[in-house]
Amino acid sequence: MGLLSRKATCNSHGQDSSYFLGWLEYEKNPYHRLHNPNGIIQMGLAENQLSFDLLETWLAKNPEAVGCKRDGQSIFRELALFQDYHGLPAFKKALVDFMAEIRGNKVSFDPNNIVLTAGATSANETLMFCLAEHGDAFLLPTPYYPGFDRDLKWRTGVEIVPIHCTSSNCFRITASATEEAYQQAQKKNLTVKGILITNPSNPLGTTMTRPELKLLINFITEKQIHLISDEIYSGTVFNSPSFISIIEALKDMNMEKNNRVHIVYSLSKDLGLPGFRVGAIYSNDPTVVSAAVKMSSFGLVSSQTQYLLSVMLSDKKFRNHYIVKNQNRLLKRQRKLVSGLEKSGIRCLESNAGLFCWVDMRHLLSSDTFEAEMELWERIIYDVKLNISPGSSCHCNEPGWFRVCFANMSEDTLELAMQRLKSFVGSIKKHNHQELEKLRKESQVGKWIFRLSFQSFNEQDQR
Repeated sequence: MGLLSRKATCNSHGQDSSYFLGWLEYEKNPYHRLHNPNGIIQMGLAENQLSFDLLETWLAKNPEAVGCKRDGQSIFRELALFQDYHGLPAFKKALVDFMAEIRGNKVSFDPNNIVLTAGATSANETLMFCLAEHGDAFLLPTPYYPGFDRDLKWRTGVEIVPIHCTSSNCFRITASATEEAYQQAQKKNLTVKGILITNPSNPLGTTMTRPELKLLINFITEKQIHLISDEIYSGTVFNSPSFISIIEALKDMNMEKNNRVHIVYSLSKDLGLPGFRVGAIYSNDPTVVSAAVKMSSFGLVSSQTQYLLSVMLSDKKFRNHYIVKNQNRLLKRQRKLVSGLEKSGIRCLESNAGLFCWVDMRHLLSSDTFEAEMELWERIIYDVKLNISPGSSCHCNEPGWFRVCFANMSEDTLELAMQRLKSFVGSIKKHNHQELEKLRKESQVGKWIFRLSFQSFNEQDQR
């Protein structure tokens, strides 16, 4: 062990979180309709598999993009040798146009202010390296994506201080909670360098309101700190209210060129391409852009991927068709999950975006504790054979909430998952009813014994 670095041997990666442990259990026993019908169904992975047919249809109609050709001529050598850290100009232009279209073209993005990274994970970590020193802190509203404990902290040494949000106001950010988190950081002698939000929220599946965004902008302006808006789910907004990007909120406040506000984006969720590893940082700060470009050499997007996606995203007709169709499919699938849960007597936080629902199972806990939450989670993963993410892994401060994904499986698989859950909840209700009946009978026997004893006492007293 002495031959290895502390980074290699420490346990700060976050891999021991129940969020990742659920994945490990799934990988040991994955569900398959034919080969393993009793396996674990993966509902802890936020992948968008609902619109692959749209992408595959486009690829079939555009073989040149796949075959590294332009106007019938091979550009294989050009792409094979291209390694400019700044990225292909055509792709950066197509990407910012796609980002603008998702936001209803209410805002625009300058291709010169975008830095390409190998996914949003790399983008968020790069921003940590650019904005904070080892031991500095970022404030994050809870509940938040469990992977941030790895992405933001592991290699950078940055600390996360939670802004505690509660179900009493549907987990909305408040000025008092934000200030309290800031003060808590100061009490720990931590220098707060900024706030990071996900909008739409992972794991809540909700979009932030204009007042919330204004509150955050005013807060970071007052404290002279940064704001990172992770908007990788911006294209998944399938219902009202519509998505408001942080850059739109800045525009409303005549602060559009604010150089302390930065956006993280990715094609992993909106296009369903996590394996392509395409992420981006957008910033108006030229120093941040310059530093991030240099750091991107550790995680570049391949030139072949950039070329393929530049052609795809430059196709305005396809772009528009995909956005609308994908959002409609997400709405339909989300409603199916919500409906299935309601049949089991389970409710969700009302949501309008994302690939998951924030599910309220507090009534199924044996007690109002995180120990009871973990007991329930273990029963769901080992007995019901569903992998869902417990709220404690998202740093929710109220036990009994779970993130449940709905877009990474077929409709038939989702129906099976709902059947399993309904049977499980039914068994809990039956058990609880039996326990209550047992207590009722014990109570009646107790009353009967008490009456006999009382009657015997009176008879003896009369003697």
